Amino acid sequence: MKVKIFAPSYKRPEKSITQKTYPFVKLVVRESEAKEYRANGNDIIVCPDTAQGNLCRVRNWILDNLYDDADCIVILDDDCRYVGRYENQKNYKFNSEELAEFCESSSVLCKDLDYKFWGINIKVDKSFYREYTPFGFLQYIGGPFQAHLKESQIRYDEDLPLKEDYDITLQHIQKYDGCLRLNFAHYEVKQAKQTGGCATYRSLQKEKEQFFDLQRKWGKDIVVRDKTSKRSFDFNPIIKVPIKGV
Repeated sequence: MKVKIFAPSYKRPEKSITQKTYPFVKLVVRESEAKEYRANGNDIIVCPDTAQGNLCRVRNWILDNLYDDADCIVILDDDCRYVGRYENQKNYKFNSEELAEFCESSSVLCKDLDYKFWGINIKVDKSFYREYTPFGFLQYIGGPFQAHLKESQIRYDEDLPLKEDYDITLQHIQKYDGCLRLNFAHYEVKQAKQTGGCATYRSLQKEKEQFFDLQRKWGKDIVVRDKTSKRSFDFNPIIKVPIKGV
């Protein structure tokens, strides 16, 4: 199975963290920023300016335009420090060859299970590693690492650029009865410490608005506020299934 890996990037023309670790990953950047990205040694694919400035929009552009002969597209964040897994309670970080092999074998597994979407654990802390539950089929798949099989008819909701990962997980559960999460693997991203990217439009107020937009779309029984959080408002919801019809 052929897999292509891309990382959208916006207003971060310095050398990509993701490409430093995994040089074969191509950045997808807007045409007006291409010269500056290339000047810093980034390997890029250029998309129209109209496709950038909203993460969902550029991800949809990737899915609509860049499959070619590939069977699966993996979309990473541009600030991914590494992808890895726990082996005997030790954190093992994939090199480029291992990441490529992992993506190919996981895409085959996803297809064999008749799902169209897969991802990995959102937790780096090994205390979240569960040796006897290596897979999940109704779990949230975080935005920094998401894989789409070519057969999928689902696209990102461009009205939810800060909650798109929750939404697309729910879309796949509703349409395809689930998705594949490999709980034994995980990623680490710089995310919250970065400028550019989603940081250009993310704020606490916008996160709150997007939470309620997501809740209105799917219902309060499906999108639930995390009441165990110590923060005054946790804008990362908990999603609960089953969805009607699943």
